[in-house]
Amino acid sequence: MTPPDAPRGSIALPTYLDPATLPFPFCPGCGHGTILEHLDKALVRLQVDPKKLVLVTDIGCSGLSDKFFTTNAFHGLHGRSVTYATGMKLARPELHVVVLMGDGGCGIGGHHLINAARRNIGITVVVFNNMNYGMTGGQHSVSTPPLGVTTTTPLGQLERPMDIAGTVALNGASFAARTTTFHPDVTDLMVRAMSNDGFSLVDVWELCTAYYATTNKLSRKSMEGLLESLSFPTGVIVDQPRIEYAKGYRAQSADLVGQPAMVSRPITPQWNSALRRPLSWVIAGAAGKRIGSAAGALARGGVMSGLWATQRNDYPVTVRTGFSLSEVILSPEEILFTGIPSPDVVLDLFPEGHGKVAGRIEALGPEARVYRSANVAAVETRAKVTTLEFAAVKGFERKKESWTLMAVAAALRDTGAYPIDAFRQAAGEGNADAVEAGLGLD
Repeated sequence: MTPPDAPRGSIALPTYLDPATLPFPFCPGCGHGTILEHLDKALVRLQVDPKKLVLVTDIGCSGLSDKFFTTNAFHGLHGRSVTYATGMKLARPELHVVVLMGDGGCGIGGHHLINAARRNIGITVVVFNNMNYGMTGGQHSVSTPPLGVTTTTPLGQLERPMDIAGTVALNGASFAARTTTFHPDVTDLMVRAMSNDGFSLVDVWELCTAYYATTNKLSRKSMEGLLESLSFPTGVIVDQPRIEYAKGYRAQSADLVGQPAMVSRPITPQWNSALRRPLSWVIAGAAGKRIGSAAGALARGGVMSGLWATQRNDYPVTVRTGFSLSEVILSPEEILFTGIPSPDVVLDLFPEGHGKVAGRIEALGPEARVYRSANVAAVETRAKVTTLEFAAVKGFERKKESWTLMAVAAALRDTGAYPIDAFRQAAGEGNADAVEAGLGLD
């Protein structure tokens, strides 16, 4: 953020806390209240317009903080506060967005924290770091020190604690600092963080007097020794301004404001179809055999003939290998359900997709049509079956990537769903030979 932004001549706000909500409900000796007092002092110094300030919290004792301030607030799921704050800043860049979260939230939402720092989104994160999950029973967190005794590490913590300030600094934060509730610089660091235009974080170490500090006999002196033993320096870790993400994004896309996200390419009907009811197609084949593109041409040709059309594709995560399946519905009326319980036309073209349609072919009635390639197994069915000998067509013996278009052309010829000229145009000039070859299949 870039405060202050209070109107000139306005009366300075003496506090951002709501006296009616005080005192704070935290345990005696807990550092949370001290952190909030420093936050209030920082806001008073900056004189941020409360109407343009949002405090974002998530679950945990720190999540109780927002209700004590006379500002806007948002309370969400554990670890997700940085995500909510990012969305707010992107949508409303004029807002000052401050996230109040615990070390537990930093662990649960670590990837959100890292990516917000990497983007340099203009929010400020204040971490209430008491080294454990204080609200839920004192379990260990990502910042629990080595050999720290908690309810989930009764023999001592074996993991190295996460360097929260160092992590965001390494991943692109333009301002990051670490301090403790015993240091006099907390207010100053918060002011610097909130005055920074990009992503800022202040990691404030404190005592959880209900659990961690008691169990581990932690005090101010031992906490400072702990920081030193971990080589976790206090004070400013990084202060390196760079372009804030929301501003950069808007500058980059300034010429596109008001323009559609995608160029509209409407299809104007040029032919008429005699189709009087929906006609559903299932095309089963293999990756790389143009199953999806042939189905797309079938659907476009339908629209060019005044029909409604839908297309749904299915393929494995491998994409370039395995089966490929496309379902197309052509209809003279609007299509409100895209499922195909029992297809009217099935193209069973390659062994990879055969298993996906064999059962459906078996269940077909005599009114359905099946076009099977000679290289797939025959299926007993009541449907009318046409076997296509692609390898016998001169010039296409080895052009398996053209067989799907050929099969669609043959099926269109037989069903008369719409004019072949529409499909020729939809398929494109580069596929004209394949379409003509398909029309010649018996």
